[in-house]
Amino acid sequence: MNRRRLQANIARYSGRNWGFYADAARGKRHKLKGILPPAWEGTPMSDEAVKQRVCFVVMGFGKKTAYTKDHKPRVLDLDATYKAVIRPAVESQGFRCVRGDEMLNSGMIDTRMYEMLLRADLVIADISTGNINAVYELGVRHALRPLSTIIMQEDQAAFHFDLSHITTFVYRHLGEDIGSQEATKKSAALAELIRTLKETPTRDSPVYEYLKGLQEPVMSEEDYAEMLTVIEEKGDGLAQEIAKGKAAMKASDFAAAIEAFANARAIITKKPEGDESAGQSDAEYVTQQLALATYKSKQPSKVKALEEGLEIIGTLNPNSSNDLETLGITGAIRKRLWLFEAQRPHLDKAIEYYERGFNLQRDYYNGENYAVCLEMRADEQADEDEAAYDRLTAKKTRKKIIELLTPLFESADIAERPDRVWMHATMANCLFALKHDEEAKVHEKKFKELADADWMLATYEEGKRAVLKQHA
Repeated sequence: MNRRRLQANIARYSGRNWGFYADAARGKRHKLKGILPPAWEGTPMSDEAVKQRVCFVVMGFGKKTAYTKDHKPRVLDLDATYKAVIRPAVESQGFRCVRGDEMLNSGMIDTRMYEMLLRADLVIADISTGNINAVYELGVRHALRPLSTIIMQEDQAAFHFDLSHITTFVYRHLGEDIGSQEATKKSAALAELIRTLKETPTRDSPVYEYLKGLQEPVMSEEDYAEMLTVIEEKGDGLAQEIAKGKAAMKASDFAAAIEAFANARAIITKKPEGDESAGQSDAEYVTQQLALATYKSKQPSKVKALEEGLEIIGTLNPNSSNDLETLGITGAIRKRLWLFEAQRPHLDKAIEYYERGFNLQRDYYNGENYAVCLEMRADEQADEDEAAYDRLTAKKTRKKIIELLTPLFESADIAERPDRVWMHATMANCLFALKHDEEAKVHEKKFKELADADWMLATYEEGKRAVLKQHA
């Protein structure tokens, strides 16, 4: 492969200049003498060899809050990135794909993580959310290996630490998730990048770029083979429990969802025997889903389920959190406790959480619920001015939501947005509240066509009743 083709293949997918990586393709392998592993010096990897090679994926899991370049928070579904973009691309090139959370489930943290960062033939690090573990592990990889590390980042995510000068593979999320067309496009692009690196190994570690004489460490084949066997035997548990939980939620089987997410949470928080520093991974997503399933279950009673859900979500410190999902779920629980118990502190707290979620990123879900709760509080206000203020703020909030959502519905990629079901639900309720009933019915119809779980329909009807009660 000549220099021009190598640069074109890689730069086309990253949008940045790969510069010095072309040296290897231009035949200057003598520059990498003693740095390239022996199997990589002189000849590219064969397809037969690649079938046994391993790609280690460094990233968080579940839904995480990321910050844009202008410091605005947004939620990204990292599982969607892994399943729709990374894993298909990696496996299409004959690599065995191992993700960091799979190692977490196998009970092997720290020591084994370092071993994987050293021995994996390819490492892909997604740093979109600025996860400190992912960035640290990327740094360790750069220190251990001169070659075959790919950095990924969502296109609106802010650069973290001193990484802005390093070539990054960029992809785009739509809402929380990644659209099917974008996933197909970027997975193919990533596969081509992997194929290019496989055929022409190139130096991508800034450590080895600047410290020319640095020699990489080695590890015995026996230890590595044993580690991979353990990971493959035990490593799917966390992913399986999360998948079970998602499927149960879709089927409105909340008891099964609680069991699955509780199992996942236990896996995440478990420390390997004798390891005092391991196992404390970022568990927000699983905890959020466990709290959601718990309060939706209404068991052993509606109030008890809400109280248990509040206790679970409380471990994520909603009073100081800026995570939109945490704020939305905590607000929902507090709102329902207010409806059952009529204790004003629950309503005030719900307003606090929903308001923060809306103001952080003009999040439509938090915004509509903020408006609903403001109207509930207006009915309780002894001061007429305070009541008028709450109602006016609710009205202005809904108008802002409509202003925000309207261009999204008109965009070319609306069909790709996985959250459009809730966009329609929110739009319908905002329009009903503002007496635009015919427009509201259009969005309501589309919501019902897209909703694929009974609990989603029940949640929408509950919200609609609250709106119509205020605006009858």
